Amino acid sequence: MQPDFQRHSGVWNERSQSRLIESLLLRIALPTIYVAQEDDDSWSVVDGVQRLSTIVRFVQPEAAGLERLYLSDLEYLTRYNGCRFEDLPGRMQTRISETELSLLVIRKGTPEEAKFNIFARINTAGQPLSRQELRHALIPGPARKLLAELAGSEAFLEATTRSVSPTRMAERELCLRYLAFWLNPPERYTTQDFDGFLRSAMHAINRLSPGERGGLVDEFEYAMSACRRVFGRHAFRKQVRGASFRYPINKALFEVQSVVLAQCAPEEIDELAVRAEFVRDKFMDLVDEPEFFDSISSGTGDADKVNYRFQSMKDLIREVLHA
Repeated sequence: MQPDFQRHSGVWNERSQSRLIESLLLRIALPTIYVAQEDDDSWSVVDGVQRLSTIVRFVQPEAAGLERLYLSDLEYLTRYNGCRFEDLPGRMQTRISETELSLLVIRKGTPEEAKFNIFARINTAGQPLSRQELRHALIPGPARKLLAELAGSEAFLEATTRSVSPTRMAERELCLRYLAFWLNPPERYTTQDFDGFLRSAMHAINRLSPGERGGLVDEFEYAMSACRRVFGRHAFRKQVRGASFRYPINKALFEVQSVVLAQCAPEEIDELAVRAEFVRDKFMDLVDEPEFFDSISSGTGDADKVNYRFQSMKDLIREVLHA
């Protein structure tokens, strides 16, 4: 299903899952399930994890270590509310067991760009796949495990104040964005294909040795600690003078703050932490500048905007250190 099947199989709520089982009982055909054939001939489920995990959870939850599903809030077969699979009449159990599933298999050897173009268009039951979910499904290898490790690290959770939902792999995308610019300096970013840039980063991570990936973990944790010390609870967030609320995590700011501070020496981080209020004041001045605000707000994958925001953050840090 996917390496971390349990964590990301619960996007649907109990009502949605029960209604899918009701559809099986009513003999309503399910939408096509999309899978990608891997080099070892196994199949990765790219679109259909929610449907398959719902069926597993209802019929044989112990097979995947899932909590048993009891039907609820059914629309037509209300008499089965509260039932487990074993509680259904034999003929209804048979309907589920004999349900045919339609699968579309993208064969190995299909160009990666073609796979992404196909799966980017998939939108099932109002739950479009996020770009990181696509990358996770279509690019196997150690990068998957590394992103999961970074996103679950205490350093990341503390720096983001545990405010990034893992439901659609948003937290892993943040970590990947950091790694992409850590491995490929922003000044070398010249493409307008930001999604392709992130995919290339995952492939690059897969090619690293275990020791090199371990080094990335250490550097990432250093960056997260530095961001927390310097920017506090406002790390990775826009800061506008007079605002009475705290902005959500901004992806572009996550990249720029984490990478720029990761390049600072420990004694420089110490100095920035001492001058944290000054840093925050200068940062609010920066956010007030229309060009910088635009670079972190729209079209953030544009090469000019990427280079502008990184250079602006470097200049800010340099100014504070030499003030």
